[in-house]
Amino acid sequence: MLVYRPRGPRDWRLLLLLLLVAAWKAGSGQVHYSVPEEAKHGTFVGRIAQDLGLELAELLVPRFFRVASKGRGDLLEVNLQNGILFVNSRIDREELCGRSAECSIHLEVIVDRPLQVFHVEVEVKDINDNPPMFPATQKNLFISETRALDSHFSLEGAYDADIGANALLTYKLSPNEYFSLEVPTNEEQVKPLELVLKKSLDREVASKLLLVLKATDGGKPELTGTTELHITVLDANDNAPVFDKAVHRVKLLENSRNGTLVIRLNASDLDEGSNSHILYSFATDVSSNTEASFHIDSDSGEIKVNGKIDFEETKLWKLQIEAVDKGNPPMFGHCTVLIEVLDINDNAPELLVTSLSLSVPEDAPLGTVIALISVTDRDAGGNGQVTCSLTPHVPFKLVSTFKNYYSLVLDSALDRESVADYALVVTARDGGSPSLSATASVSVEVADVNDNAPTFAQAEYTVFVKENNPPGCHIFTVSARDADAQENALVSYSLVERRVGERALSSYVSVHAESGKVYALQPLDHEELELLQFQVSARDAGVPPLGSNVTLQVFVLDENDNAPALLPLPGAGGAGGAVSELVWRSVGAGHVVAKVRAVDADSGYNAWLSYELQPAAGGARSPFRVALYTGEISTTRSLDEADSPRQRLLVLVRDHGEPALTATATVLLSLVESGQAPKASSRVLAGAAGAEAALVDVNVYLIIAICAVSSLLVLTLLLYVALRCSAPPSEGACGPGKPTLVCSSAVGSWSYSQQRRQRVCSGEGPPKTDLMAFSPCVPPGSSSGDSGEQQDIFGNDVSTAILEHILCLLISIA
Repeated sequence: MLVYRPRGPRDWRLLLLLLLVAAWKAGSGQVHYSVPEEAKHGTFVGRIAQDLGLELAELLVPRFFRVASKGRGDLLEVNLQNGILFVNSRIDREELCGRSAECSIHLEVIVDRPLQVFHVEVEVKDINDNPPMFPATQKNLFISETRALDSHFSLEGAYDADIGANALLTYKLSPNEYFSLEVPTNEEQVKPLELVLKKSLDREVASKLLLVLKATDGGKPELTGTTELHITVLDANDNAPVFDKAVHRVKLLENSRNGTLVIRLNASDLDEGSNSHILYSFATDVSSNTEASFHIDSDSGEIKVNGKIDFEETKLWKLQIEAVDKGNPPMFGHCTVLIEVLDINDNAPELLVTSLSLSVPEDAPLGTVIALISVTDRDAGGNGQVTCSLTPHVPFKLVSTFKNYYSLVLDSALDRESVADYALVVTARDGGSPSLSATASVSVEVADVNDNAPTFAQAEYTVFVKENNPPGCHIFTVSARDADAQENALVSYSLVERRVGERALSSYVSVHAESGKVYALQPLDHEELELLQFQVSARDAGVPPLGSNVTLQVFVLDENDNAPALLPLPGAGGAGGAVSELVWRSVGAGHVVAKVRAVDADSGYNAWLSYELQPAAGGARSPFRVALYTGEISTTRSLDEADSPRQRLLVLVRDHGEPALTATATVLLSLVESGQAPKASSRVLAGAAGAEAALVDVNVYLIIAICAVSSLLVLTLLLYVALRCSAPPSEGACGPGKPTLVCSSAVGSWSYSQQRRQRVCSGEGPPKTDLMAFSPCVPPGSSSGDSGEQQDIFGNDVSTAILEHILCLLISIA
């Protein structure tokens, strides 16, 4: 077998490096180093970044590399430039771990992005830096000259703060002819050192002896300590007290009350009288802690508790007891009392919580580390075994990472909109009976992410706006709510641009980005645009932004801005506002001689027309009248010779708007005898008579048709009104009140317009004819005379009027 023997300091360092690598590989995933105590500042310990697999460039800024050492101050430090772990301040193993066989510094290396926690143990190696120390530099011994050969005299051994070979002591007594040194061989060194008398003493020859006891440890280099033994040779009393046992072992519960009996010692002396009267006491070199914790009765030899007994401070007491008789000179006996302190559960666990972040994103992945928790318990055995638990019903859990170290990690998904922060309670409970516990509070704030789009209260809004509104008029306000927070909830509004006919939507309306107010940029014209349907988009300021749309239906309400327009009569002699007709003088009362036709580009009441005859010049009563809603001119009586052969009638056409707009039609009537009518006129009258007869023939069929069409129309109107009432429309700032139902005359007149209008919806549909139907009623302000005229019309020619209106309806539907 080959044995490697280092030849110099460099070889020793190489061997130490190999041992460190081997120890690191055997650490079950942990990094282990070792460093000798009392190493100078800057002493190399290990390449911690390299051994943990971390790049030097990401130590400080990208991943925020940091090292935590619980209760160890700044003994070790990492050079972030080269990733080397080095000694930062003096390391005293004895101060750090006492005489514990194992001594190590536990480091937690924490890096972010992603969060990782590494555990590093640095073993502190002992060096021989403490010499053996005797309890006292001088010890006085009084030995009678009558003591028999091979008598033993106990001595207090030296103490070495080092461990292992560095604390392995050897003793040597200075050369003399009387005494030899007996060293115990057991490892506990329970028995004291003893001087053994090898030659009888003679006080007359040598009354005092000075010996030097030297202790040497096993370190390299070795250190020594000495004490002087001053021996006084006494005469007479030749029997020393003797204890029944040289070593007494006792168990004592910690926190025992003062006065609790520990042990009663017993020593005997073969002498008689005062030479056999024994007094008990602690050895002269006993520590002050012993005298503060225990009391020995000098007469009875009882040792009782006299102070605080704490297992966590001292687990084993070693008492040196002397028994001295009252002889002259006195003689001494010695024994050792070993008191083992038994632990009781008198220390609650201690929790230390290290939070790694102030808040946790609500979309953090499962297993994200929130905080590091360490727990300690100063008790031993089951009293020091600690289990940790977390307040239930929270989306977190505790994961044990190393010995008494835990990580608080995310166990289920978070939602800031449901719970914005959590108050967690970590409970540590030991295994004692009864058990003790400690709690620590951890506050976890959930950080918002943009996971909620803005939402509107409704998917669609209906807005009514009067036409001819002023430019820039505020017509509606949209509002969306975002459940997120801060900039993720900051909503801005914009139009979803599209084409309205040949123009862009943005030329009609605009929306304020912050307030959501919708403005009409130009006056709207009901005759051009009845319905403007568009979408407004709401988008938040998150990254990435989220958004949603809402639909606005803007109905443009009609105003009375169009006057009635006269239509030319087919086959009439005039055009526009003048109509010429020939009238037979032989016609009777109620005969229709002409009809005035007019339309209005408006709708509703604004397009509901009425006709009235203006009074003739001079106040003469005219033999003609005009129907209020049909515009038919008929005779009020039979014509006679006194009537002027040329009649000039002015018909005023008025709508029902506010204010009302009017138009005037001039009707020229020529009264002729039956033999004077021109051929052309005869043909016209004959054609009119034939058409009237044809209309009378189909009267029955048309009545049936109008009933069917009217029923369908009424059903459609009722359905439309029901739908509109079930969802009341909202109004804009410029909108009027609720639309008013419009009625027509008692004859069921139909007013229609052939003007082509464009209806703008979500899709570009073809233009439709504006058809308006009115149910019979009497308009406000109509005179009683008009009502009488209407009754005459109905009595004389109801069927003809109905047929004419049906034809108008059919034309409108076509």
